[in-house]
Amino acid sequence: MNPQFIPFLLDAKELMLPCFSKRLFGMDCPGCGLQRSVLLLFEGDFLGAFKMYPAIYPLVLLFLFIFVNNFGKFKFGNITIIVLGILSASTILINYFYKLLQ
Repeated sequence: MNPQFIPFLLDAKELMLPCFSKRLFGMDCPGCGLQRSVLLLFEGDFLGAFKMYPAIYPLVLLFLFIFVNNFGKFKFGNITIIVLGILSASTILINYFYKLLQ
């Protein structure tokens, strides 16, 4: 890893937003773990990122496809975005309910 990138990662851990749902109600929200998962992706810990927030990869695919689709329109671009959005939302909800049941 680039040594110049490491201080940014150390500062990023201090700048993470707290989960207000967890603070107020004592339970995770559907987005809990997303920030830490993105940080783990930047650190290169791909399995750890998935364990932290399983919806990270469908979300990355969705945002990557939206970004690429803005530069060159694909024939079935809108359908692909809808499918990736549904996949992301369902992964988020399944993970959320799984955490609630534990």
